[in-house]
Amino acid sequence: MNFDLTRRLAAEALGTLILVMAVVGSGIMAENLAGGNQAIALLCNTLATGAVLFVIITIFAPISGAHFNPAVSLVMALRGALDLRTTAAYIVVQIVGGCLGAVLAHLMFGLDLIQIGSTARTGVGQWAGEFIATFGLIATILGCIRFKPDAVAMAVGLYITSAYWFTASTSFANPAVTIARSLSDTFAGIAPGDVPGFILAQLLGALAAAYLFGWLFARGPAAAKKPKTR
Repeated sequence: MNFDLTRRLAAEALGTLILVMAVVGSGIMAENLAGGNQAIALLCNTLATGAVLFVIITIFAPISGAHFNPAVSLVMALRGALDLRTTAAYIVVQIVGGCLGAVLAHLMFGLDLIQIGSTARTGVGQWAGEFIATFGLIATILGCIRFKPDAVAMAVGLYITSAYWFTASTSFANPAVTIARSLSDTFAGIAPGDVPGFILAQLLGALAAAYLFGWLFARGPAAAKKPKTR
């Protein structure tokens, strides 16, 4: 990356802000328009999230790598792509940007700017959902980096769109987004007391994927040279 750290951090903050604003804002809009139909509301929330992920990864990846997710930044640090100082800075701006995104979503819809989430999201099924969602997200990213880097934006958007529906937790898969959503008592919210369990499951899923797919996608040793024949 040829961009200085300040611009990289700005990209991470802006990207995470836009992501959370889309998640929370589309959740509010969906709940307002769905007439109590939770499936329709979730579908609308899903489409907005998948679409915005494609856009923000496309525009910010050349600047910062488009992590927007502390779990992704930690995995990149384990792979040697980020030093510890930069990783810590990425995580801080991701969390701050995400929280501002929730505030801006509330502002647009005329709600209290800062709220406390009340939606209970806890239990083994929810934690398993977050482990699996984050595990799959990291696998998607590492697979694309290894085999098809230009496909990261589309693959991540499609994976999260799918994971909204096949995980019990609706696939937060992101500690910064989880923290931000605890500040919203809306369709996308989560009770603050349930945040630690989600984050722990996310980090465990990310680490498991980093090691498994780091091994699976590793470049093999160069083929032995064939002896010359006369």
